[in-house]
Amino acid sequence: MATSCDGLIDEFKQSGRRFNLFLKRRLRINKRHESKDSIFFRDGVRRIDFVLSYVDDLNKEWEKKLERRKEFESNLQKAGLELETEDKKESEDGKIYFVKIHAPWEVLITYAEVLNIKVPIRENDIPSMVENPLDCMLTPFRLPEKVMHPEPDYFTAPFSKDKQELYLINDESTFFSPSMRNRIVNYILTRCPYGTEEGKKKFGIKRLLNNGTYSAAYPLHDCQYWKKASDPNCDNERYTLYMEWARFFRFYKEQPLDLIRKYYGEKIGIYFAWLGFYTEMLFLAAVVGVICFLYGLFTMDENMSSKEICDPAIGGEIIMCPLCDRECEYWRLNTTCESSEYSHLFDNVATLFFAIFMGIWVTLFLEFWKRRQARLKYEWDLVDFEEEQQQLQLRPEYEAKCTQKKKNPVTQVSLIIASMIAVIVYRLAVYAAFASLMENTQSLQPISGLLTPQLATSVTASCLNFVIIMILNFIYEKIAIWITDMEIPRTHMEYENRLTMKMFLFQFVNYYSSCFYVAFFKGKFVGYPGAYTYMFNRWRNEECDPAGCLIELTTQLTIVMAGKQIWGNIQEAIVPWICNWWGRRKARSNPENLYSRWEQDHDLQTFGALGLFYEYLEMVIQFGFITLFVASFPLAPLLALMNNILEIRVDSWKLTTQYRRPVAAKAHSIGVWQEILNGMAILSVVTNAFIVAFTSDMIPRLVYYYAYSESEDSPMSGYINNSLSVFEISDFPERNKPKQNPEGFEQCRYRDYRYPPDHERKYLHTMQFWHILAAKLAFIIIMEHVVFIVKFFVAWMIPDVPADVKAKIKREKYLTQKILHEYELEKLKERLCQGDKRATEKEFIATEGRMELSRAM
Repeated sequence: MATSCDGLIDEFKQSGRRFNLFLKRRLRINKRHESKDSIFFRDGVRRIDFVLSYVDDLNKEWEKKLERRKEFESNLQKAGLELETEDKKESEDGKIYFVKIHAPWEVLITYAEVLNIKVPIRENDIPSMVENPLDCMLTPFRLPEKVMHPEPDYFTAPFSKDKQELYLINDESTFFSPSMRNRIVNYILTRCPYGTEEGKKKFGIKRLLNNGTYSAAYPLHDCQYWKKASDPNCDNERYTLYMEWARFFRFYKEQPLDLIRKYYGEKIGIYFAWLGFYTEMLFLAAVVGVICFLYGLFTMDENMSSKEICDPAIGGEIIMCPLCDRECEYWRLNTTCESSEYSHLFDNVATLFFAIFMGIWVTLFLEFWKRRQARLKYEWDLVDFEEEQQQLQLRPEYEAKCTQKKKNPVTQVSLIIASMIAVIVYRLAVYAAFASLMENTQSLQPISGLLTPQLATSVTASCLNFVIIMILNFIYEKIAIWITDMEIPRTHMEYENRLTMKMFLFQFVNYYSSCFYVAFFKGKFVGYPGAYTYMFNRWRNEECDPAGCLIELTTQLTIVMAGKQIWGNIQEAIVPWICNWWGRRKARSNPENLYSRWEQDHDLQTFGALGLFYEYLEMVIQFGFITLFVASFPLAPLLALMNNILEIRVDSWKLTTQYRRPVAAKAHSIGVWQEILNGMAILSVVTNAFIVAFTSDMIPRLVYYYAYSESEDSPMSGYINNSLSVFEISDFPERNKPKQNPEGFEQCRYRDYRYPPDHERKYLHTMQFWHILAAKLAFIIIMEHVVFIVKFFVAWMIPDVPADVKAKIKREKYLTQKILHEYELEKLKERLCQGDKRATEKEFIATEGRMELSRAM
C-alpha cells in the first residue's frame, strides 16, 4: 500500500512539474506575444535604435570579454544612451544575449549638431518643374506618388541645440528618422572606449566584434518584409520596398529612390540610382548592337572571304602548313569553312561603326550621369556635404594615432602576371594536342569544321582562365584590404578610395589580361614556317584562324563576361538564401511569437562595410567588358542589359529580405568610381581602335579592295589567296617538319605577307605588308582623333549641372539664409526688449547687414 502511495505521489509530482513548465511556457508566450515584432523597449515607448548580441561562452577569454562588455556598456550609458538587456533564456536558442540600445532626445540633438545633420525648417515652396506632356506614356512604369516621394520637400539647415524652436519639431520621437538615429548611435559605438590593454587605449565596437566580445551589432528592420507590422507605430517601409521594388515581376517599374534613400541612407540610394541610370542607357547601346549583329547575319552570304574558303575549287585546293610541330599534318583551308562564316557576324563594316558609336555613347552616359547626380545631390540635400564628409567622418583607427608605420609591400601584380603566363602556356601546350587530335580522330571529323583547334583551345582556355580569376579574386581582396589597413587612411572616404583603386587595379589585370592577350598578342608574333617563334624556347606561339582572331576574342569575352554574371548572381542571391535558411531551420519548430524582431534580424546575413563596394566593382568590371572590347562583340551591351535588369531586383531583394539593415551613411556621388569610369572611357577608344586595326581583318581587306584587287566586277575575289604566303616544304627544319606527308605535298600556305621561296627576298615581308601596317596605324590615329574630338565636344556641350538645378540651389540657399537671419533678428529683438545688455546695437546692425547681403547675392 505504501509503495502504491509513493508511486501516486511521484506521479502527482511529475504532473505538477509538467504543469509548471506548461505555465512558464504559456506565460512566456503571452509575455512576448505583443512584442514579437516590436521595435521598442518593453515599455513600448522607447525605440530600439541598435542591437548588440553576444554569447556567454565559458572559455579562457570569458572574464576578459565580460570586463570589456561591462566597461563598454557603462561608457555607453555615460554617453547618454539607454540599454535594455534580453537574457539568453529569453532567446530562441537559449544561448544569445541581446543588448537593445535607445538614443534619447538629448543624445540625438547633441550628436545631430556634432554630425552637422540637416533637418527641416520650412516646407519647400519653390515650384516644381513643368511636367512633360509625354510623361503620360510612361504611366505604366510609374509607382504611386506616396511610394516615390514618401515625405514632403523641405528647406533644411544644420541642426543646432540653441535654435530648436526654428525647426519643424512636431514630435520628438519621430523628428529624427530611423536611419538618422542608427547613424548617430553607430557614431557613438565606433568611438566609445572599453578600457586599456597593453598600455594602449582601446575603443570602438569594431574591435569588440573582431575579438569576439560581441557577436553582432546592427540596427533593426522596421517590420517583416512579407507582411505589415501589427504595431501601428511601425512605419512598414521595409514591406513597401519589398512589394514595390524587391520583386522581380516589378522589373519594368521605376525605382523608389526617395524611399530607398530614406530607409537605407544616401550611400545605398546613390548606388541604385546609378545602377538604374546605367541600365537605362544600356538599352540604347543594346539596340544599336543588335542592329549591327543583324547586319552581319543578313550579309553572311555576301562575304567573299568565307565563300572562297568554303569553295572546294579554292579553299579545298589550298594546302595549309601544319598547326604544330612534328605531330600535326597538312590540312585543307576549307575545313575552317563554318568558323569563317560565323566570323563575319562580328567582323564586318558594322564593327567599325559600332566601335565609334560606343566611344560616343560612353561619353553621353558619363555626362548625363553627372547631370542626374547633380539633381539627386540637390533633391537629397547633399549640396554642401563634401566638406562635412572630410571634416567630421574621421575613422576611429586614425584617431587612435598608431605609432608604427609600415611601407606598402609589392602589390602582388606578379601573381597576376604569373597566372596569365600559365594560361598562355596552357594555350600553347594544348593547341598542338587539339590540332593533332582533331586531325587524326575520325569521330571528330563531323564537328572539325565548326570547332577548329584554335577555337577549341580558346574555349577551354577561357573556361580555365575564368576559374583562375574566381580563385585569385579571393586572394586579391585580402591583399588589398591588408595594404589599405596598414596605411591608416584619415577618413572613411579616403579609406574607401584607396581600397577601391587597389582592388580595381587587381581586378582589371585579373579579368582583362586574357582578352588583351587574344586581342593584341595572339597571332602577332608567330614567325613563319621554318622560323617559328617559341615561348621559353619550347612552346610554339599560337596562330590566328585564316578568317582572323576576332571570333576567338568574341569567344573569350562571352565566356568570361557571361560566367562572371552567372556566378555573381549565384553568390548574391542563392548563397545568402541558403545561409539564412540554414540559420532559421530551428526557429520554425518553435511558436512564431517567440521569435522576436531582434532575433529575426540577428539570423540574417551581414551586409558589411564593403558590401556596396563589391556591387560597384561588379558593375564597373562589366562596364569594362562592354566598352574596352565591344568592337569584337556587339551583343555585349544586350547581355549586360539583361543581367542588370535582373541585378537591380536581385540586389534589392537580398538587401530587403536576406540582410540585416545596414547602418545609414551619406554620399553625394559614386566617389572614386567616377574617375575610374572616366579612365576606362578614354582607354576604350584606344583599345577598340587597335582591335579594329590589328585583331579584325577589316584593314587588310580594305587595302586589298582599293590597292591590290584585280577584278573590277568583284573587287574582293582573290583576297584569300592574296593573304596567304607560300612555303617550300623542303625548307622545313627537322624540328618543324611533320612526320608524315602521305600525299607528297611540295608547298603549303600560311597567313602572312611574305615573298615566295623562288623570290630573291625569300620569306621577307612584301611591300603589301608595310602598306597594311601603315594603313592600320593611320586608321588608329584617325579613329582616336575623331572619337576624342566628338567626345570632348559632347562633354563641352552638356553642362554637368542642369540650369534649373543651379537656379534652385541659389534660390534655396538665399531663402534658407533669409529664414535663419530672420530668426536671429527676432531673437535679438526679444533680447533687446527684455533689456539684455549683451544684445548690442552693433550686433543688431550686423544681422540686418547679412540679410541685405543675402538679398543682393
